[in-house]
Amino acid sequence: MKLVICEKPSVAEKIAYALGRGSAVKKSLYGVPYYEVERDGENLVMVSAVGHLYTLRQAEGDRSFPAFNIEWAPTHEVEKGAGYSKKYLDAIVKLSPGADEYICACDYDIEGSLIGYNVMRLACGSPGGTRMKFSALTNEDLEEAYDGRGPLDLPNALAGEARHMLDWFYGINLSRALMSSMRSAGAHQVMSIGRVQGPALAILAKKEKEIGVFAPKPYWEITCSAKGSTFENTRGRFQKKEEASAALENSSSPGAVQKVERREYYQAPMPPFDLTSLQVEAYRLFNFAPAQTLQIAQTLYESTVISYPRTSSQKLPAKLNLKRIIESLSKVGQYGESARALLSENRTVPLEGKKEDPAHPAIHPTGYYRQLGEREMKLYDLIAKRFLSCFGKQAKREAQRVEILAGGEKYACSGNRTVEQGWFSIYSPYVKLDEVLLPPFSEGETVEMAGFAMHEKKTQPPKRFTPASIVSELEKKGLGTKATRASVVETLFRRGYVSGTSIKVTPFGIAVYDSLSKLAPEILDEELTRQIEEEMEKIADGENEKKAIEDGKRLLRTILEKFGGNEKDIGLGLLSGLKKKEMGESLLGKCVKCGNGELRVIRSRLGKQFVGCSNYPNCTSTYPLPQNAKIIALGKACEKCGTPTIRVIRKARKPFEMCLDPLCETKKGWAKPMPAPKAAAEKGGEEKKQTPTRGETPPTLQDAQIKKVGKLKKQTAPKAAVPKKKKKSA
Repeated sequence: MKLVICEKPSVAEKIAYALGRGSAVKKSLYGVPYYEVERDGENLVMVSAVGHLYTLRQAEGDRSFPAFNIEWAPTHEVEKGAGYSKKYLDAIVKLSPGADEYICACDYDIEGSLIGYNVMRLACGSPGGTRMKFSALTNEDLEEAYDGRGPLDLPNALAGEARHMLDWFYGINLSRALMSSMRSAGAHQVMSIGRVQGPALAILAKKEKEIGVFAPKPYWEITCSAKGSTFENTRGRFQKKEEASAALENSSSPGAVQKVERREYYQAPMPPFDLTSLQVEAYRLFNFAPAQTLQIAQTLYESTVISYPRTSSQKLPAKLNLKRIIESLSKVGQYGESARALLSENRTVPLEGKKEDPAHPAIHPTGYYRQLGEREMKLYDLIAKRFLSCFGKQAKREAQRVEILAGGEKYACSGNRTVEQGWFSIYSPYVKLDEVLLPPFSEGETVEMAGFAMHEKKTQPPKRFTPASIVSELEKKGLGTKATRASVVETLFRRGYVSGTSIKVTPFGIAVYDSLSKLAPEILDEELTRQIEEEMEKIADGENEKKAIEDGKRLLRTILEKFGGNEKDIGLGLLSGLKKKEMGESLLGKCVKCGNGELRVIRSRLGKQFVGCSNYPNCTSTYPLPQNAKIIALGKACEKCGTPTIRVIRKARKPFEMCLDPLCETKKGWAKPMPAPKAAAEKGGEEKKQTPTRGETPPTLQDAQIKKVGKLKKQTAPKAAVPKKKKKSA
């Protein structure tokens, strides 16, 4: 019996039916599916992990730092929410005895190799086994990988182990040091910093500081028009207004055309996608965050329609049988015309990029096609069209430039147009082109010039990074891996160090950066992090694993020693930044009542939240808020009532937006008051006030208070109206 260890249940099923040539017996153990097949007289059993079944934990001792005593343990014993993995591990342990061969069929990368290696040595008790290597989950690829399997890729697994150990050492020890510093300043705050997280924060913080000190400078430009096209003064930006005014005075009509240039050039296709370029393009086109793109791409891979996405390659080797893939796509509606045109011209050799990955080719469609969800279809369409466009003809374009002397000043206009579409037509609508067609001009021609104007402008600060561009920057600097960079960026968001799609470093993030750059700059040092990355890559090439780990531990001890005498200083700096961040997040906008104060979220001692004015007690303006909800300012005022608008986010409910005024006309129909109470005389007693309540209220506003809030002597949280509970239908 041969035990085939797969990374996920869906992959185990595909491998089973591929190696069983369409036939497999599905069985279950502890509620976990596994598969038995017979292939060429051999019995194969396919079992599945669910990602990492083992993780690192501290072996013994207290939770102080530095801590280097670690051990591998079942994930379900260490991580909250990983209890589901226990049954998969139990099933493997039960099925593994008696196997003649253990075969690792996990994803062929460092993480996949480590998953399989840990299962073999820790769950199965085997020192090794063999390895299947594949880049797609098609039957052909899987059968070839099985028949051509080789020895276990131990260097890859050891490189993965070293990375996990160093990430644990840095992440746990540095995070404990930071939180200990916060406690010394009298605060308790969950914090984290890591081997790649530190340099990533440094890149963003330096950019934030550049923007903060940027002082815009004025400049002037002069434009005019001829034959409906806009011309600009060839001297470009004028730094002095007097010079611009003199140039404007020196300009007159008619003008004489001095130069007409037309230059044709060819534009080659873009190379096929590696993971980073796919993440950048998907963000540009669909606003998919890098981590989201990777998740969708993984789904497409497991659905057999694209190759393995965690690759840094821009190569499409001939062994992929590229012609067969194009032929398959020629039978799919939206790709049929482009694919058939490529085949008719025998265009089966692609344009490739420079980047290589020894494990996997560039991301490409496999030729298999099936119905997909909306997001999956968007990303698949992008990948398929990019792949096909690599085989297309170069596009032909024409650059145009016209120069006109208008009085004593020279003006110019440039244009660009596509003469032959080539690969543009295949990659449409994802090609970004600047098409400007100029009217006909001829040298020596006299033309009427009109609309001479001087425009005052200001220099702009550096652009902030986006989630996609920071991932690309980390790759350029050799920080992190193709599979981890997106999660590093997400951690910075989760810890409150950065915010926004145009990434802004929060005051808390700046405080972390400032404190570390003064007292422990090694944590932020790109070069040191890059050196560790290079040492781990050498492990995959067969070098000593222990050297990389010991070098990393030695550097970490040096860093932690600096925390010893500076804990309180670091903590006070972090606490100050945290308070500034919380204050900034609570501000919602200008008070419409007094016009001077800022409306902000206030939390009472009882934990209730409401909105009050910073100008209190001079201004007693207050507004109710939904409880147990995160409130985010949208930075705009309601068109009807003028109060700031907010987004309300609550657990397990759909977010919604609203203004602050509960009586705004935008909320008509949100509440229905109860009928007025009967006169007290009819009941023979004192008339009682009845609190309005709501009838049919949209679920997005179940916590919002609709009644009018009067002036309060103290800023206390107004009580929200409680909706009547409805009986659940069967």
